Amino acid sequence: MSRAADLAALIVDINTTEAKTDELTGKTTAGSIAVTGEGNSTTTNLQQGLVKHWMKGNTDASLDDSFNTSSGTDNAQGQFTYTFTNNMNNANYSLQCTSHSAGIVETNTDSQTTSSHKFQIFSRPGLSSFADVEHLGLVAGDLA
Repeated sequence: MSRAADLAALIVDINTTEAKTDELTGKTTAGSIAVTGEGNSTTTNLQQGLVKHWMKGNTDASLDDSFNTSSGTDNAQGQFTYTFTNNMNNANYSLQCTSHSAGIVETNTDSQTTSSHKFQIFSRPGLSSFADVEHLGLVAGDLA
């Protein structure tokens, strides 16, 4: 190709509405990229805004699908532990859980057993005994 053709191709690439890349790196700080919010008046830090872990666990803590989950353990009926592949920075992350069972009204965690490398889920219908049900969880926070 001629130099003029190369320049024309570059101009077309710059004016495109679609960007394709294998890596994004912040200009000032490598891991920090600001994304303009929906209203065009605020920004969100891309790194901070990503879910760092999610999983769909079965009644025996085996995983149907997951991200950043190395293993699941069935501790007892309705009590499960999940271990991160990549640890969180500390135990102060946000963990959200739910179940796939219409009868289960409580799926929660115990802050005493939450750490930077694992968390536990307890599931039971109302105030009755624990129950083995399919469950889902996701974590937002800082990776170590």
